[in-house]
Amino acid sequence: MRIAVLVSGGVDSAVVVHKLYQEGHDLHLFYIRISNDNGEGECSYEEDIEMCKLISAKYHLPLTEVSLHEEYWNYVMEYTLKTVKAGLTPHPDMMCNKIIKFGFFEERWGKEFDKTATGHYASISYENGKYYLCTATDPIKDQTDFLAQLNQQQLSHLLFPLGQLSKSEVRSIAKEAQLPNASRKDSQGICFLGKINYKDFIKRHIGEYPGKIIDIESGKIIGSHSGYWFHTIGQRKGLGLGGGPWFVVKKDTLNNIIFVSKGYDTPLQYGNVINLTEPNWISGDPFFPNKNSIILSFKIRHTPEFYNARLERKDEGDNLILFSEQKIQGIAPGQYAIFYSSDNKKCLGSALISI
Repeated sequence: MRIAVLVSGGVDSAVVVHKLYQEGHDLHLFYIRISNDNGEGECSYEEDIEMCKLISAKYHLPLTEVSLHEEYWNYVMEYTLKTVKAGLTPHPDMMCNKIIKFGFFEERWGKEFDKTATGHYASISYENGKYYLCTATDPIKDQTDFLAQLNQQQLSHLLFPLGQLSKSEVRSIAKEAQLPNASRKDSQGICFLGKINYKDFIKRHIGEYPGKIIDIESGKIIGSHSGYWFHTIGQRKGLGLGGGPWFVVKKDTLNNIIFVSKGYDTPLQYGNVINLTEPNWISGDPFFPNKNSIILSFKIRHTPEFYNARLERKDEGDNLILFSEQKIQGIAPGQYAIFYSSDNKKCLGSALISI
């Protein structure tokens, strides 16, 4: 099988190359190049591409560097900045997978191959004529939440060879195969941009807008902030307040006010009813004909924990309402609820958390 492999310079994609090479597939490696917002390229680019070249040379495979810089900034970062300016919390990594890696790359290069493989921790099954996105064996590394905006067509062309492996097993394979990046640390930060200072990034593009921080219980002004777009619901760090812990529980974007509540157990941090819109069902709408309620599990952030819930259609449109059995901390509009089957094995899709 002819397979395009997206490599990043990290150990995960390198082990994907090793596994597929051992299986005898015809591989072509691709590195997606994105420059950062000052046009100088990623801070880790030189080391990343050097690692990719070493993997390419080790297995005698072609490596092509492709640029999707303009597309990334026109779509993913434009979405991110627009979302934060609206007072919401964006999910750039999810959009990056949907639009860049499995959107533009597939349309221009991936389509020429039988499959495209990546180092994501997830797996895919094919049942009754449909492809299903399934959770990884390693619950801590599982990345289905970052892939929950994909569609059936995208999923049908993908391979996730690490889905049945734990991170420790991946490291062991890398060491045994003597891969040059076997001990390289995992990358962190926004997709492609790496470890940037998020506040500096937002400030550079949107600016500052000083406002008040108010204790929601007492109504007293207890501090100031540089702009509501620097803060998200559930945030604790970076508020500059003493005597805490303080958590952001509400934002008034019209008046540029951040409301906070004190204490780890303040009920204003938690909720079990979540309004949702714009659902994306990966393998088809799970609501049966004439049925407006289903039982499933979900999560609202990257975490190994799942929560049980009932999901209901609110109306004839795309509006949903989720009733969680457990109280959920930090429900942030703009983020996504990720839906799973009740046994936590299949990712059904996702929907946008609305106000």
